Amino acid sequence: MGIWDEIRFKLHGLIVRLGIRTYSLRYLEKWILLGSITGIIGGLSAIAFYYLLEFFTNIFEIIGDQLAHISPFLAPLTVGLGGLIVGPIIFFLAPEAAGHGTDAVIQAFHERWGIMRTRVPVIKVLASSITIGSGGSAGREGPIAQISAGLASLIAKFLRLRVPDRKIILVCGIASGIGSIFKSPLGAALFSVEVLYKRDLEIHALIPAIVSSVVGYSVYASHFGWEPVLFFPECYFVHLIDLPLFIILGIVCGLLALFYVKIFYSVTALFMNKLNCPNFIKPGIGGLITGIIAIFMPQVLGMGYEGIEQCFSASLPIEAMLPLAFGKILATSFTIGSGGSGGVFAPSLFIGAMIGGSLGHFYSKSLSWALTDIPIFSITGMAAFFAGAAKVPLTSIVMTCEMTGNYSLLLPLMLAVSSSYIIAGEESIYESQLRFSRERVLTR
Repeated sequence: MGIWDEIRFKLHGLIVRLGIRTYSLRYLEKWILLGSITGIIGGLSAIAFYYLLEFFTNIFEIIGDQLAHISPFLAPLTVGLGGLIVGPIIFFLAPEAAGHGTDAVIQAFHERWGIMRTRVPVIKVLASSITIGSGGSAGREGPIAQISAGLASLIAKFLRLRVPDRKIILVCGIASGIGSIFKSPLGAALFSVEVLYKRDLEIHALIPAIVSSVVGYSVYASHFGWEPVLFFPECYFVHLIDLPLFIILGIVCGLLALFYVKIFYSVTALFMNKLNCPNFIKPGIGGLITGIIAIFMPQVLGMGYEGIEQCFSASLPIEAMLPLAFGKILATSFTIGSGGSGGVFAPSLFIGAMIGGSLGHFYSKSLSWALTDIPIFSITGMAAFFAGAAKVPLTSIVMTCEMTGNYSLLLPLMLAVSSSYIIAGEESIYESQLRFSRERVLTR
């Protein structure tokens, strides 16, 4: 008997004496191994996506500078050029790579037994890098979820996993990619089990998802550093009298999240069903419209993190915030709804920050007893808006804290997120979500 076999034999004897089932040990061994493998691949894919996105961003910045020499109004139109490049790549090679990506993964979980086509991760990383790099109003959440989940699906295929395990490893893929690129390991694990349903959780996948998310985050942060994604100024919530204001903020965010979902899918239906032209041209048209919006509101281009940090630091004019929120809704709808490739998480944070900042400014001017800093309303608006639009309340609270490195705002976050989640009802930016896990059986 070798040393390892002897250790396992003694460990098994200890487990039996403690009353722990052998099944639990096998489950732990399996998902530490599979979760770690998925986490490493997710972390490495997030690193690759970051550099490819940076590469295309630099290229389109050079093109934009050249256009700006002709006329400053031409520079934002690089979004249209990006859409024209992306269209043929997506619609001729992998149509499921169009849109925000997360919905396709949810659909694969519920309707395709966790199976995704081999080519999807490659096409998605290329198409999303071009869409976002050219200035398209989109984020990294959907693409990295689809990329890392697609790679996890390949692992499942290679190992010939059973359908239940194949679905769990798909969830691990989501968690590893998002936990990496947003430096939010706990929030990403919650997202991966929460985003599948509007009113439920895929709870049995949570522990494997945590393993994958932590490993992916560690791989990514070891390369890029451990600091949070967003810089948030040092401020604390200390005024109990302000609590009702956060409930109102949540209600406003919930109502505007409903508006966002309606506009997004109205634009999508317009492009996919009513616009009479080849599908591969449509992302170019959507990008062109986004570029025209950006002529008047350049902050709507790209992921929007710079605008969010300007909102936090109060360097963005207050009167511009609410128009920017509506501008971002339109720009995101045209970028992604036309068939472009990118996520909806970062745009949702931008929209929520602008709504929260606007309402916080209104409070400070109208209510002499409202003492809370305006940036607190911006960060709370971020979480509340995404919770209402995506039906992920726990994720919104935890990821907001992790992405900003600020955990002192849990109380206002909980109130605003809960209010928004309730007000927004059943409408969701993710069409493939089921209401409850028990409905999943009906889709097989």
